[in-house]
Amino acid sequence: MNIVITGGTKGIGLAIAHAFAKEGFDLAICSRSETDLNAFQETFQESYPDIEILTKETDMSKKNQVLAFADFVKGKWSSVDILMNNAGIFLPGEIHKEEDGVLESQIETNLYSAYYLTRALLPIILSQKKGHIFNMCSIASFMAYPNGGSYSISKFALLGFSKVLREELKDKGIKVTSIMPGATWSNSWAGVDLPKERLMQANDIAIAVMSAWKMSPSAVVEDIVLRPQLGDL
Repeated sequence: MNIVITGGTKGIGLAIAHAFAKEGFDLAICSRSETDLNAFQETFQESYPDIEILTKETDMSKKNQVLAFADFVKGKWSSVDILMNNAGIFLPGEIHKEEDGVLESQIETNLYSAYYLTRALLPIILSQKKGHIFNMCSIASFMAYPNGGSYSISKFALLGFSKVLREELKDKGIKVTSIMPGATWSNSWAGVDLPKERLMQANDIAIAVMSAWKMSPSAVVEDIVLRPQLGDL
């Protein structure tokens, strides 16, 4: 079985990669950092010697690079069982204070990346008449997140994309799940002086994803909302 994970070298993406590697999945991972990809390849090849690991340096905010990553995957694999649209970036701010161009950069990374990659890989997934697409949304996808600005706008849009995709693919055997986590320990929270238990662990999200994937073909988890036990920050 094969899984494609964007932004898979850190945080939630890395936790999901570990979870599915343990299940014997072959992995196709992209990241903007070649150094991170090399470290990922070395660690996973040592930990999971029986799986295939594909990596490609990709800036998911650039359409041509997203499509190049899709072509790379299609050149290696004839099937894609799971597509995890995880890549994203959080730039805090308020709409009336943000620098010009912030909205565009957030939309390009958080929405267009998933749109372009999904469209590019869907012909393979459709031919299988089965598969699962996960879109990493956010609680900022359904509420005005404090200091969220254009980030919230992009995540609202990603949830809309996910819901449309769900309607279009429900009769084709392909599941679509929107994941909406609250505050989760990742690079975005590096250096924050908070107790470890105040935020969720990246593996918590991976467990939820795995549970949704393991359901029977007749069931789909459309939306997953996860929050820290003590609530939002």
